[in-house]
Amino acid sequence: MTVHPIEAESYRILAGRVDLSAFGPGAAAVVARVIHASADVEYAATMVVDEAAVAAGVAALGAGAPVVTDVEMVAAGIPGIRTACYLADAVTDPAAGLTRSAAGMRAAATRHPDGAVFVVGCAPTALTELVRLWAGGHLRPALVVGLPVGFVGAAEAKAALRAAALPSISNVGEKGGSAVAAAAVNALARLAGSPA
Repeated sequence: MTVHPIEAESYRILAGRVDLSAFGPGAAAVVARVIHASADVEYAATMVVDEAAVAAGVAALGAGAPVVTDVEMVAAGIPGIRTACYLADAVTDPAAGLTRSAAGMRAAATRHPDGAVFVVGCAPTALTELVRLWAGGHLRPALVVGLPVGFVGAAEAKAALRAAALPSISNVGEKGGSAVAAAAVNALARLAGSPA
């Protein structure tokens, strides 16, 4: 795979500023890609990713598992991989406090109950609902990339994901976002042999 000179220079600079030796090789590749996409070296201290989660994601992507995203912006950042987003199919229930993003995860779970890679980069409520669906036995993802951003509920949703014993990639705190979530998946895709 040919790497563009700008990308190569970015990784060279990153290697000089951040020590990723605490991570295994796959996890370090994910964290480096997240830092590269965000220019935020703090992710080296806040990302929570291990080799087992990386292996699960690489295996799923290598086998052609669908990648389900919470919003189209995340899907747009993942080239060359089949993605699906069900936000447009979401049926909300304001009386029950169900957000559109959470309803989108419900729709996704009915279509991909087993073996998909779920990626949440925008909506904490989508991640909270995903964990709830898993706890209820309605969803068995191969991997969850949970990197939503926000001051309301993002840190808590990611903490719930980590407590759920699901194969996952997340970070501690409020930072995250569509570009960061897409970057994590692109790192996995590259490890799986895709040119992402």
